[in-house]
Amino acid sequence: MIARHLSINGRVQGVFYRSWAVRTARELGLTGWVRNRHDGTVEAVVQGAEADVERFIEHASGGPPSATVTRIEVGARAVADFADFSQRPTA
Repeated sequence: MIARHLSINGRVQGVFYRSWAVRTARELGLTGWVRNRHDGTVEAVVQGAEADVERFIEHASGGPPSATVTRIEVGARAVADFADFSQRPTA
């Protein structure tokens, strides 16, 4: 099991990116969370099997149809005890 912290840049707020991320992560069996940031990015922590996390990151570069992702910054993160994948309030 691995965990990754994502900072997703582009036109990613107001386009249902977080809802898309929750649905996609749950379909892949991942845990963690996603939230909007006041700087206009979307932030996520994604954890699970390495192949599934990598698949999520690959899909995240497209996101939902209305999104335009310009860059994703990916960093390692310690694995935590998340029960599921959820949407958190804006930070």
